[in-house]
Amino acid sequence: MAMTRRGFLGSLPGVAAATPLAAQQRERRTGRGSIKITDLRCAIIGRNPVIRIVTDQGISGYGQAESTKPYLKPMVLFYKNYILGEDPTDVEKVMLKIRRLGAFKPWGSAVSAIEIALWDIAGQVAGVPVYKLLGGKIRDRVRAYNGGVRFPMTGQTPQDYADNMAKMKEAKEGFTLIKQAVGFHNPAMMRAMPGAWYDEPRTGAPHSDRGLMTERGLEHVIACVEAMKKVLGKDVGLALDCGPGWTVKDAITFARALEPLHITWLEDLITGDYTPYPNADVFREVTQSTSIPIHTGEQIYLRQNFKDLIEKQAVNIVGPDPEDVGGIAELKWIAEYADLHGILVAPHGIFDGLIGLAAHVQMAASLPQNYIGFEYPVGQPEWWYEIVEGLPDPIVKRGFIDVWDRPGLGVTFRVQAAKARLSEEDRGFFD
Repeated sequence: MAMTRRGFLGSLPGVAAATPLAAQQRERRTGRGSIKITDLRCAIIGRNPVIRIVTDQGISGYGQAESTKPYLKPMVLFYKNYILGEDPTDVEKVMLKIRRLGAFKPWGSAVSAIEIALWDIAGQVAGVPVYKLLGGKIRDRVRAYNGGVRFPMTGQTPQDYADNMAKMKEAKEGFTLIKQAVGFHNPAMMRAMPGAWYDEPRTGAPHSDRGLMTERGLEHVIACVEAMKKVLGKDVGLALDCGPGWTVKDAITFARALEPLHITWLEDLITGDYTPYPNADVFREVTQSTSIPIHTGEQIYLRQNFKDLIEKQAVNIVGPDPEDVGGIAELKWIAEYADLHGILVAPHGIFDGLIGLAAHVQMAASLPQNYIGFEYPVGQPEWWYEIVEGLPDPIVKRGFIDVWDRPGLGVTFRVQAAKARLSEEDRGFFD
């Protein structure tokens, strides 16, 4: 893989060496050649499903799904017969064949990963970074917030949250914005206080609790937020991942109580995370009742399902995930449409992995000026950093990532190192 990308440099201005791949690319640009998809593969590397689109010209493109979704492999391979023989640089043509066959989180992930891999190929063929194909960059560096950078909690008191936030503030990445889970998005917080809401805790899948909070429960969440904000002061923004699960009245009470703290946003209060509908009318009631920005969207698939949220001014910030919404061009379309309605964008991405990180950077470089920052994904397990090359070192500097200019997504696998991490079932992934 690395060899094919290095060979591509022969077609760039100022690079004299001609290579077979460069000749193929020139043929394509002059109409004498073509490129076709010959295979679609999926391997679980660590915990992330990784897809590889193989072409007849020796160029491969990579995409990735969240590390929480290893069960997606059969779903990815379902699309194989839909895309074989297609020109991967005709991204929209390929997507028209498969876009209709996805759904809300988690079932849009396979389509999204394919879309990202198509852009990776298209950039390599054109000899430009993906952001050039999305309209060009309007920023040389992109803001990221903490996402996958977390420190273990030692307890669930306000002081515990203050101590944890002090560690976050001193993290080497120098984040200018930090998000913390509270309320129903943080079962440990809610369950640490008996009688925090008028229902019993649910067992099984996470984020299944919801209901009317008690006075004790609501005051505890507010006290924890106040303790965190006191540590961060005015230097670092604080966003809160809250649900879903709040009632409208509790959401409004909570938001109004926090208004003096200038919280950056309250996320997924009503619906969100694995909820297969956005519930725009209910969000709008909360949004109109507070000055704190209200945020949602990580679970939503496709632009059509953001239509009500945006047109009804139901939220102040949308947060689609490029690995769930249908890909990076889909997310850019949503961001542009949100911008027309005075709505901001802060993409979700905590589990998107290092290929996903590269996609975020390329996409964020081209997003309109309603962009705030994206949720920073990390490599899990840690050895992911040993099998991928092309990322800056350090990746995040003072809360920002410099946008790189290599063709495609601009990252490659160290194939031999990556092969050593494959399961027996996936041995042929890089062959």
